[in-house]
Amino acid sequence: MYVKLDEVKPGRKARIIKISKSSGLLRRRLLEMGVEPGAIIKVERVAPLGDPIEVTVKGYYLSLRRNEAKEILVEVLDDEEN
Repeated sequence: MYVKLDEVKPGRKARIIKISKSSGLLRRRLLEMGVEPGAIIKVERVAPLGDPIEVTVKGYYLSLRRNEAKEILVEVLDDEEN
């Protein structure tokens, strides 16, 4: 099932499927930080008002704004795969 990254609950892992092409600079910046299709990303925590979202990707922590997370389409992984 594909969802946007901002919809993934804390503690869950997901595989990045696609980064929206609507915002070229954001897409480029995310790719440079290792947020790329095929990478496994884990939502560590979400701030009380939903912004920012803290994730782990390729072994390091990254904070994303909610509007940035909405641009990332992911496949939530089953618990067996975590």
